[in-house]
Amino acid sequence: MPQVISRDGTSIAYEQVGSGPVVVLVGGGLDDGAENRPLAQELAEDFTAVNYARRGRAGSSDVQPYALEREIEDLAALIGATGGSAHLFGASSGGALALEEAAAGLPIGKIAVFDVPYAIGDTAVQTWQAYGRQLRAALARGERGEALKLFMRLAGASEQDIAGAEGSPMWPQLLKLAHTLAYDAACLGEGPPPATRLSTIEQPVLVATGVGVDPHMAGLPGGFFGPAADAIAGCLPYAERRTLDVREHTVNAKVLAPVLTEFFRA
Repeated sequence: MPQVISRDGTSIAYEQVGSGPVVVLVGGGLDDGAENRPLAQELAEDFTAVNYARRGRAGSSDVQPYALEREIEDLAALIGATGGSAHLFGASSGGALALEEAAAGLPIGKIAVFDVPYAIGDTAVQTWQAYGRQLRAALARGERGEALKLFMRLAGASEQDIAGAEGSPMWPQLLKLAHTLAYDAACLGEGPPPATRLSTIEQPVLVATGVGVDPHMAGLPGGFFGPAADAIAGCLPYAERRTLDVREHTVNAKVLAPVLTEFFRA
């Protein structure tokens, strides 16, 4: 995989397919770049799709200390290496990062986000902030497995689901990514959408969700992502709010690609 060097010396690994305007895909929690690979292939029919491993994941390195600003610098370096400007798509916490990158003034065209898990309401904010404290404590103790379990509980997984995941062949790979859960938490901040920063985004933004909660996240309150998306759209000067006929948190690439293609080409 080609790599680009970020400002602090971190090497960011990426894949590039297709031709045309550049679209960078920003992964979410526990994604090492594999999740967006099918979407990159679908978008490659109309765009240069750039799918990258965020710092600390897969082939990307991880110069410390971490700060959200370093991830913004990572994308700046990636955009500079792949054409000088780009549209963005971010899923889940990657959507929050994409919005932060746009607010930072990077050379970005349009932005599309899906299921950004900002916390709406006092109970959700308190739950999120408690998770953040527990996550930082677990990682400080080196308890990566506990960090993963905290995240899964937050995402609505049952104890049975967690036990199944812990016994699966994927668990060792997830353990390698567990420290990056703190990075995703930083992208989401204190919980609610950062209204002041989002209000400075001048580009058109597609804010999308599905029609309900993913069955694998059944422990979440009903309609969890919808109020967050409504709040995001309410902060943005130029927002298009859409509800897709899907329930999955990780949307099938063949379903999502036409929606993104229509938005980015308009």
